[in-house]
Amino acid sequence: MDIPQVNGRTMAHGADGVEPLAAHEALAVVLQIRGGELCVLLWRRALPPCEGEWSLPGGRLGSGESLGASIRRQLAQKVDVRDLAHLEQLETRSDPERHPDRRTLATAYLGLVPAHIDPVVPEDTGWHPSAELPAMAFDHAAIVRSGRLRLRAKLGYTNVGFALAPPEFTMSELSGYYRAALGYDVAATNLRRVLLRRGQIQETGRSVPSGRSGGRPAAQFRFRARELEITDAFAVLRPPEGG
Repeated sequence: MDIPQVNGRTMAHGADGVEPLAAHEALAVVLQIRGGELCVLLWRRALPPCEGEWSLPGGRLGSGESLGASIRRQLAQKVDVRDLAHLEQLETRSDPERHPDRRTLATAYLGLVPAHIDPVVPEDTGWHPSAELPAMAFDHAAIVRSGRLRLRAKLGYTNVGFALAPPEFTMSELSGYYRAALGYDVAATNLRRVLLRRGQIQETGRSVPSGRSGGRPAAQFRFRARELEITDAFAVLRPPEGG
């Protein structure tokens, strides 16, 4: 059966014509490494239900609007986030009881903001450690957990680290981003070896001075591609033994 979208509602043709079955909204799990932690962007709901509670940014689909276009529009308009290095569809939630007022389907997206960008967000919006979420509306906390797991998995077999890091970085810095995203220590030397072998990164030929402790200047690297690529389809990053 063909089920079209009309003004953000999923419609079906029945005996009485076109009837609304459910509202359909797009939500965004926007993640960024901030202060050494993997953080998620949340905003406080201004209207009931769940007024005053933290939630994921997003909202209803517009008429004739795709899910991807909807989430980019709503991130730009509602929380002034435009600098996404990566955006992908995460999951769709359809539990009939997920919304207290009406049947509402939610399609969630995972968006990543590089660490060197500091978006200016509205007063009712803030970054929160994704591992220590505040009380959240609806099933949004579970959606955040899905986003974290997706990112961890993709760091193993793709080059998605490009969307967490600035254009150039030292291996010490990159290992810090991976540590924050994965939730365990990542040795810079091991990470360098793995990512070079997979062809994900390359040296820039530049370096940064060593710190007060002295030592050799640290070489700078960059990702070869700034869009998602599968570099090892069966690879998995695992925490060190005993870690």
